[in-house]
Amino acid sequence: MKLALHWQIAIAMVLAALAGVLGGADAHLFGIRLTDSYEFVGTLFLNALKMLIVPLVVSSIISGMAGIGGDKLERLGGKTLLFYTGSSLIAILIGLAVVNVIAPGSGDTQELVHSLSGDDPELAATLAKVEGRSASDIVQVFERMIPTNIVAAAADGQMLGLIFFSLLFGFFLARSHSPYAGTLTHFWQGLMDIMTEITLWVMKFAPIGVFGLIAKTVATTGFDAFIPLLKFFIAVVLALALHTFVALPLALRFIAKVNPVKHYQAMAPAMLTAFSTASSSATLPLTMECVRERSGVSHRTSGFVLPLGATVNMDGTALYECVAAMFIAQVYGLDLSLMQQFTVVLVALLTSIGVAGIPAASLVAISVILGTIGLPLEGIGLLLVTDRILDMLRTAVNVFSDSCCAVVIARSEGEDTLLR
Repeated sequence: MKLALHWQIAIAMVLAALAGVLGGADAHLFGIRLTDSYEFVGTLFLNALKMLIVPLVVSSIISGMAGIGGDKLERLGGKTLLFYTGSSLIAILIGLAVVNVIAPGSGDTQELVHSLSGDDPELAATLAKVEGRSASDIVQVFERMIPTNIVAAAADGQMLGLIFFSLLFGFFLARSHSPYAGTLTHFWQGLMDIMTEITLWVMKFAPIGVFGLIAKTVATTGFDAFIPLLKFFIAVVLALALHTFVALPLALRFIAKVNPVKHYQAMAPAMLTAFSTASSSATLPLTMECVRERSGVSHRTSGFVLPLGATVNMDGTALYECVAAMFIAQVYGLDLSLMQQFTVVLVALLTSIGVAGIPAASLVAISVILGTIGLPLEGIGLLLVTDRILDMLRTAVNVFSDSCCAVVIARSEGEDTLLR
């Protein structure tokens, strides 16, 4: 009996954690440092996934759009944006409630504040990335939407521009009276079918790739540094869990009227891969495969909803930004008023969309929030120890939220999914 893919990935993650803990960062085998070996294997897998993104997204959107009418497109787009905005707002409010109840930054925080005063090269490098960022960076999301060069956008991984171009191409392909329109439609459909097959082949190596990614992370990060930030870590994990296991399943049950447990089972490979890669975009090929083949959402709906979600829908990131900003405020002894907390919620919602394509996106967003409420950027240094693990967790939440949206939209469009 063949072991299901999600169990293979789960076992690989457990073995990787053991290997990382037992070997540590400096272990060698045959003169080769183990962490270098882990990184090599993980990078190969990650590169293979990234290789699929552009052709899969473009072909999926264009072939899906070719069968959608103008009225249907407006309806589909409106529902998608409404769900993404609503789920992100709910995630942020959950984070705000949890961080106010647990108050991870309250109590004796002198040691934490003192830790920011030293010469930390990692903190200096991080601050260099976020220095000068402001809420005006949110406007860049509209600039990235219309690329000047579609080939350059594909090379640079500017997904929002690619999505916009693909939507336009598919929209006008569906309305073209050219004798070659049918040929083009078959071409994009054939390309999508082939990319799907390649995705399935790449996923056979997922357990090996996940092992390398997790083992490298555990070996280099360790767990000792987490102790001073344990309350903050618990607050973020609890808030993410409430959103993933309470809020989103309620949407599946009462809006889509499907079985949430079946959707968890369907999305397990994608969520585990998202956790190990910490990249919604890199996981997109597998997310689309799971939603289509395991949840039963049509190519038309998934091809529109999921690429857009992987680019702009960041529930886990938005939640984390809110909790992190509130935590830093508590550490510095700042008691935020309701209006200031509302500002945090609003900026977190906007930045989770607007700065998603910028390197160190979540830290950039947090720096914008800190500047808005008048806190020093050095507070970001408190987040660096736990950032990698929490990045992995919030990415898994981002991916699951995207998949929930696809199921909800599919059911609202009258599709009969496999989740009943």
